[in-house]
Amino acid sequence: MTSTAHDVDTPGPPTAVEVSDGVFAYTQPDGTWWINNTGFLVGRRGVVSVDACATVRRTRAYLDTIARITPRPVRTLINTHHHGDHTFGNFLFDGATIVGHEATRAGIQSWGKPIDEPIWNTVDWGEVELEPPFLTYTDGVTVWVDDLRCEVRHTGTPGHTTNDSIVWLADRKVLFCGDLLFNGGTPFLLQGSVSGALEVLTDVIEPLGAEVIVPGHGPVAGPELIDGVRGYLRFVDGVARAAHADGVSALDAARDTDLGEYASLTDPERIVGNLHRAIAELDGVPRGGAIDAVAALRDMVTYNGGRPLTCRA
Repeated sequence: MTSTAHDVDTPGPPTAVEVSDGVFAYTQPDGTWWINNTGFLVGRRGVVSVDACATVRRTRAYLDTIARITPRPVRTLINTHHHGDHTFGNFLFDGATIVGHEATRAGIQSWGKPIDEPIWNTVDWGEVELEPPFLTYTDGVTVWVDDLRCEVRHTGTPGHTTNDSIVWLADRKVLFCGDLLFNGGTPFLLQGSVSGALEVLTDVIEPLGAEVIVPGHGPVAGPELIDGVRGYLRFVDGVARAAHADGVSALDAARDTDLGEYASLTDPERIVGNLHRAIAELDGVPRGGAIDAVAALRDMVTYNGGRPLTCRA
């Protein structure tokens, strides 16, 4: 079957916005499946990038944007977690040191090459070569852009994934948080933990006092985004507890659930995967522990009327 090739301007053009002096957020509308945000910091000797993109053409468009802003090379690439929308483009950063958590490296190797059908519609990924981080850490590492300190920290417990890291610019009150926060999209915890994500938002993210937050998907935001995402996670936790008590499956619980104020979030089928994770935790599976992710994804397709999930990447 022929891949569907979307222009990088579909469904909207990517935008690089300078959120602090020499610090840019690169956002890609509409932030749905596999359409992520990145960011970059420009120094005197080179550029530090926070994440890559999912497809070859989107990553090349991102690199072209950096080149239009500065002639300096990207010398360092930080991966916030292992998911392919943030890492499949790693190999295009020629000569850059790729930095990530040890489990990010392992996660990229375990996930392997891009997949789409029958879970997502067919995507034109390009000729992706896996390139995991080769400078890894367990707790964190400090990256310097001239005199600007960039604290790269593992969050300490599974949230979006088991290997989430944030990039915190304390002097600028700017936070790159990867997929721990979505703006306008449904959070996704299938490979992480609902309770863990709540803990991270409350004990790690909120106390930082960030004034500018670059989420993994969706528009740049302020600290008010934290409460919105936390509200959704508490909603999922409540549905999961009721379903677990009644012996109801994740799919049936999702079908019976009125999403209410969260119905307007994109990719609503993620409620199914989130319930798979939350119910598994209530059954005793540890945060981030192995569950049948393929079955959860198939249930998401069923929830979506049997149609593959929509990806415009």
